[in-house]
Formats: sequence, C-alpha cells, structure tokens
Amino acid sequence: MSGTTMVVMIVLISVGFGVLYDMYQKHLKFKEKTMKYKQQSSEENSELKAQVTKLEERMQVLEKIVTDEGYNVNKEINGL
Repeated sequence: MSGTTMVVMIVLISVGFGVLYDMYQKHLKFKEKTMKYKQQSSEENSELKAQVTKLEERMQVLEKIVTDEGYNVNKEINGL
C-alpha cells in the first residue's frame, strides 16, 4: 500500500466517522424533542379526561333534574 493510498483511506475513515457521529447527535436531539412532545401530550390528555369526567357528572345531574316529575309540574305551571 502506498503512502498516498493510506492517506486517502485515513481521510475517508475520518470523514465517515464524523458523518456517523453527526447523524447520531441529530438522532439524540430528535429523540429528546419526541419525549418532550409525548410528555406534553400526556399532560393534556389527563386534563381533558378530567374535564370530560366533570362534564359527564354535570350532565347526569341535569338529566335527573329534567326527568324529575316536579320539574314537569313546574314547567306546566309556568306555561299557564
């Protein structure tokens, strides 16, 4: 192997490892952003679930009020 060939091989190997290292760093940054997004999404989901639960409870109360016979009588009285 001549000296020129050896220098070319060393340069190619160095550049190759540099490119691989840069790709790995970008992969880590992407993974970090993905984890942050998943955490934010999870927090939003739990907040939305709590809101839905509260709304369901309120809806059940309203259904009880509307289906109560006293409500119907009061409605008829107000209609007169």
